[in-house]
Amino acid sequence: MNRFILAIIYISLLPILASVILAAKNYRKSGKSIKAFSWFIFLSGFIQFISSASPWIFANNMPFLHLYVAAGLPCLVWFYKTVLDGFISSRIMWGIAVAFLVFTIINSLFFQDIFHFNSYALFAEALIIIILALFTFMFLLNNTMRETGIPDIKSITWINAGLFIYYLTCLMLYYFGETLFSRYSRELLNYTWLFHDIVSMVMYCCFFIGLWKRSKTPSI
Repeated sequence: MNRFILAIIYISLLPILASVILAAKNYRKSGKSIKAFSWFIFLSGFIQFISSASPWIFANNMPFLHLYVAAGLPCLVWFYKTVLDGFISSRIMWGIAVAFLVFTIINSLFFQDIFHFNSYALFAEALIIIILALFTFMFLLNNTMRETGIPDIKSITWINAGLFIYYLTCLMLYYFGETLFSRYSRELLNYTWLFHDIVSMVMYCCFFIGLWKRSKTPSI
């Protein structure tokens, strides 16, 4: 792996670290939506930093990706449940989380084991988040909802935009991920994940802006 790609990989960790620190700093005074989202930030920060260090400790860091996907989607569903409360039934939201968790466990046990790229689960996760993000955009653009004063609306808008941009951009990468790993050169894979890390930086920058805007407003 050349120095440029390695530099981008480590630079991409900076927005994650900044988001984790800001989320932790303001957790107690945050509203319920931001608190729910903060758990996704803590999880993703932990997994990302362990995964980055794993090449020097473990031969294969794919188990961390399986864990991240299995735990990350329920955290995001929890966040969207608080945002879309009254717009989508809580039973539907938790049903999505449980169904996905069962699906990804079955996938990891019987189809794409923990030492292989879990493209099926990642693709399903991306589709779910894209749909929930679109529902959230519709919800936030509703004049009645805006007039009632949604708590943390600016923060939620930035966070939702970051999630939508990331998962929509990476949807095809996840779909063809298994093929990329099995058929193409290591160099192509490195540049593919370089693109992924750049998109991830954009997402976490959106998260940081959303959390920063929340830190400037009184808690609700």
